[in-house]
Amino acid sequence: MIDRKEILEEESLIIRHAGEIPEIAFHSSLYYLGLDPEGPQLQLESEELAQLREQVIARYREIMLRDLEPDNRDKSFYRGVKRCIFNWERLGKFCGREKLPISEDLRREIASALNAFLERETLEVRSGLRTCAINCSKEELLAFAKKLALGLPELPANLGGAD
Repeated sequence: MIDRKEILEEESLIIRHAGEIPEIAFHSSLYYLGLDPEGPQLQLESEELAQLREQVIARYREIMLRDLEPDNRDKSFYRGVKRCIFNWERLGKFCGREKLPISEDLRREIASALNAFLERETLEVRSGLRTCAINCSKEELLAFAKKLALGLPELPANLGGAD
C-alpha cells in the first residue's frame, strides 16, 4: 500500500533541496506523483499541492538570502546580487503562474538582506578592505530595490558594477 504522506514528504524534500531552479523539481514532482506510469498516480489535494508550492518558495528564499550574505562573497557557491535579482524574478513568475502572492514578510526579508549587504559592501569598499562584489548595473540594482520597496543609500562611485 502506498503511504501518501511519506511520498509527499519525500517530494517536498526533493523540491526544497533541488538546486538553483526549484520549480523544475516542482513540475517533475507533479509529473511523478500524478502522471508517471511508474509513479503513485495520485490526485493531489489542494493542501498537498500548496505544500509542494511552499517548498519552491522556501528554496528561492534560501537561494536569495545566500546570495545577499556578505560573508559568502568570496566563496565558490556565491552568485551575487545579479543572481538574486534573477531569482526574485523567477519567484515572481512562479507565483504568478500558480496564482500565489509573494508574501509581504518575504519581500521585507529580502529587502532587509539587500540593505544590509549594500551597507556592508559600501563600508568595506570605501575603506579599501575589498574590491566591489556587486555584479549588476546600477540600473538593475535600483530597479530591484524599487521592486522590494527599498530606498537605497547613496552608493559610492567605486562600487564596480553599480556605476
